[in-house]
Amino acid sequence: MATEIRGESATEDKGKPARSKRTTPPLFVRQVAAELRKVIWPTRKELITYTAVSLVFVLIMVAIVSALDWALQKGIFAIFG
Repeated sequence: MATEIRGESATEDKGKPARSKRTTPPLFVRQVAAELRKVIWPTRKELITYTAVSLVFVLIMVAIVSALDWALQKGIFAIFG
């Protein structure tokens, strides 16, 4: 028959994943705690370094955007007065 492919019905849903059971809240908390134990936490020195690098990067980006904003503002005022 045209609706069958090698003995399987064409109406069967092979693409859908099987339904799984819901995770209970206590199991979820245990799994989260187990995953957090696997995390390699930074040392205090690394954390300070990462924070300083992030702040410097943000300050540089703020300076660039502010400079572009100022330049565009001056350009628009010069054109349209």
